[in-house]
Amino acid sequence: MKRFLKKLHLYYFLILLAFAFIILYPLIYLFSRKPVNFKGMNAVRWVFSFVSSTLSGIFYRFTFEQEVDWSKNYIICGNHTSNLDITAVMLLVKKNMVFMGKEELLKNFVTGIYFRTIDIPLNRESKMSAFRAFKKAEESIKEGKHVIIFPEGMISEHYPPILQPFKNGPFKLAIDQGVPLLPITIHNNWELMWDDGARYGSKPGICDIYIHAPIVTTGMLPADAESLRDEVFNMMEARFNNYRSDKN
Repeated sequence: MKRFLKKLHLYYFLILLAFAFIILYPLIYLFSRKPVNFKGMNAVRWVFSFVSSTLSGIFYRFTFEQEVDWSKNYIICGNHTSNLDITAVMLLVKKNMVFMGKEELLKNFVTGIYFRTIDIPLNRESKMSAFRAFKKAEESIKEGKHVIIFPEGMISEHYPPILQPFKNGPFKLAIDQGVPLLPITIHNNWELMWDDGARYGSKPGICDIYIHAPIVTTGMLPADAESLRDEVFNMMEARFNNYRSDKN
């Protein structure tokens, strides 16, 4: 019965997504024309995420280690266990952001619009694609935008999920550009919807997200990227595992 209800909730959630997208599509289409209206695209994306999540009974609770100065731009790194992670980051940041994500997102009718306009697609198997993606990320940083990267590069196939090894890219980018890194630990989105929900369905509830203190990268050298990566991984893994232990 529980499995049936979770599947039912998933279908309801997907219908809400489709309905919200249809209602907002005229604005998305308008803002996605050349030249792209960056602020408009992000504003519509925020509304789309907020409405679909709220009406499906999925809410987000943000806990901050310290207050974040949003007048600065950051490279934002979070662990990745659910499609809800994208919504969580959008509702946290609210504006002025670009996502770097796998090239396959270009094929999705909804995400494809964004990855053809303001977001950054990346084929990790292609060095040329990776080079172009990180050059575009550098340009976004210089324009004062937040760049959002999930450093695992994938959703864990292990259930319950565990953190996968982090890629070097976001940490090297932060050091090269001298911008702060903002780690966020997304604790339990997978419990409400693991991956895209196809296997276990979804359910309403509260997603708990912890925002760590920004890490200043000024003065770090490119050779420090691996140690920064390991520091952030260990910090986020401990937080992720402790949350699960405390609940049990």
